[in-house]
Amino acid sequence: MGEPRGLAPKVGVGVFVIKDNKTLIGRRRSSIGDSTFALPGGHLEFGESFEECALREVKEETDEPKPSHYITIFMRGKLVDSQQEPQNMEPNKCDGWDWYDWDDASLPKPLFKPLQILVDRGFNPFSAEENLYMKPL
Repeated sequence: MGEPRGLAPKVGVGVFVIKDNKTLIGRRRSSIGDSTFALPGGHLEFGESFEECALREVKEETDEPKPSHYITIFMRGKLVDSQQEPQNMEPNKCDGWDWYDWDDASLPKPLFKPLQILVDRGFNPFSAEENLYMKPL
């Protein structure tokens, strides 16, 4: 295995921000997954809950370009104000945000690997059957 030894796995949190029947996706500008399309998210900080991380990452949208092993937690949130539009707060890390219908034909390509795995497995963030915690943003 070519993986660095002695480094602990990190936890990544991806957030499905939902508006009507669309989810927020942006093109990454980072050494990890550069030019792929991904959900808002990043890594879990020491002492943070998944919910705190999801809220912080949606607001600041950070990602550390270091060799790492991530376990990705996906969360879902609905907008409190349906008129609210995303702003690109970190243009050095993301080319911008847009709303996409959740079907394989409508999603931008290429997707960030963790998101592509969800799509390939038939995941639906709009299904009430999916085990996701829903929190207003």
